[in-house]
Amino acid sequence: MQFEEERKRSIVQFVEQHSRGSVQELSQKMGVSESTVRRDLKELEEARLLKRTHGGAVSMQSVNFEAAIPDKEDRFLDEKLRIARKAVEMIREGDAILLDGGTTTLQIARELKSFSNIKVITNSIMALNELKDCRNIEVSITGGMLRPDTMAFVGPMTERSLDMVRVDKAFLGTNGLDLHEGITTPNMLEAATKRKMIAVAKQVILLADHSKIGQISFCKVADLTEMDHCILDSGVPESFIRGITSLGVDFTLV
Repeated sequence: MQFEEERKRSIVQFVEQHSRGSVQELSQKMGVSESTVRRDLKELEEARLLKRTHGGAVSMQSVNFEAAIPDKEDRFLDEKLRIARKAVEMIREGDAILLDGGTTTLQIARELKSFSNIKVITNSIMALNELKDCRNIEVSITGGMLRPDTMAFVGPMTERSLDMVRVDKAFLGTNGLDLHEGITTPNMLEAATKRKMIAVAKQVILLADHSKIGQISFCKVADLTEMDHCILDSGVPESFIRGITSLGVDFTLV
């Protein structure tokens, strides 16, 4: 059995390597009781070496870190394509829709070119580039402060622009999705912009591949129950499915 300090180092290493760790798996890995692991996690959080969650912990990097668009565009691409195509099935001719910045919403933009009478407003330069030559789609860009990592506009100017519109459907991406902590993102301005998107939409659809499940980032956007619908891929853990069902949140698995 490891000494206490060795065990704590091992816990931090495990969580950093896997981005997260549950109390149960850490207990098994370290050969100690779950109550001992919970005490260790509390002390490690106080030392700012990890972030506790309901039932476990996530690494500090996963709370604060956000990969740039080119680094994550191809990750879980098949899942993102399935999610995007299911999202497009929810769009009707005549709709005004809002596309959040992100790699999954970018796939939606690529699937919109067959429509002949929709309005699209987005804060994403990459989505704008996909749709700029579509004469059958009315495209608006919010403007605001550009975040180079995400190639999306955020901040007060973006929010003022969004205040001017009302849309039928908003499609939101997320960095983290947790049953208890809800929808989270690493950046405060990003979180505020997403909250404004929620406020101006009749229907809010959240898009998340299974890699987002259980992840918790720095800034909270909204509770899961504030979403009208969630589109998730089939790799989502059973425990999350049970949890989202118990919350009464409408969802589709693809």
